[in-house]
Amino acid sequence: MELRHLRYFVAVAEALSFTAAAARLGLSQPPLSQQIQDLEQELQTRLLRRNSRKVELTDAGEAFLLQARAILAQAEEAAGQARAIGQGRRGRLDIALTGSVLLGPLAPLVAGFEARFPEVEVRLHEMPPQEQQEALHARRVDLSFQRWPREDDALVAERAWAEGVCVALRDDHPLAARDGLRLAELQEERLVFLRLRDSRFAAYLRDACIAAGFTPRISQQVVEAHSLPSLVAAGFGIALVPESVALLSRQGVLYRSLADAPLVADVQMIRRPDHSAVTGRFLDFARDFLARQKQGR
Repeated sequence: MELRHLRYFVAVAEALSFTAAAARLGLSQPPLSQQIQDLEQELQTRLLRRNSRKVELTDAGEAFLLQARAILAQAEEAAGQARAIGQGRRGRLDIALTGSVLLGPLAPLVAGFEARFPEVEVRLHEMPPQEQQEALHARRVDLSFQRWPREDDALVAERAWAEGVCVALRDDHPLAARDGLRLAELQEERLVFLRLRDSRFAAYLRDACIAAGFTPRISQQVVEAHSLPSLVAAGFGIALVPESVALLSRQGVLYRSLADAPLVADVQMIRRPDHSAVTGRFLDFARDFLARQKQGR
């Protein structure tokens, strides 16, 4: 028994006419009659009573019609689900990130995607950058958003959005009265830093300090960039932070630009080359969303 047998039977049962059912199905009447006969032979029971004047359902036919309709509906639902998943309109998307990335456009991006594709479940996973790439390889997540990812030929990275670096310092600090600080002016300062063993972005900032002529005097290291202003406010030192961190309002902390060192904190979207259809759908949406945001629309 195949689904076409069920479709043919339902068409005849609803029309109570082989002629009308054949027209509805786009068949000639003899092949349709033969298919119904084959079905009855397989079931070893009569489903229809037919003569030259009319077609009627038998009791077995009445019962079979209910089940046939249910089976066809389930098959159509399964096909629809498969199409939706294959087209990236349904499924699940796991995104790895650091909390500070949410200070940029990622949160409205995800919200916009969920509104556009409500049948896709998006789950966010906060974790250190190195763990994010490990999670990608292990297929625990589908996408990673991070700054300065570890080089990995098995993964594909593209810039999601550009971001600079600024200086966070207490409002009573002598340098707070100025804007456009030079990186070399920080050489006598204590700095609070992202944890070097977890973050290539932190290593990039350390190397930038060394290139400016000094090794940073690191007083504390943390996993998340949004933790740095609290340490600055408490007097542990100053910090080099992504510009989006300046959106955090922390009493007693000011943010100043760097005049001579255009350091970057660009955020990358990282994925496996064999990404899912849902991931592809999100990437297309993200590119359009971020391009429109950059244009101020």
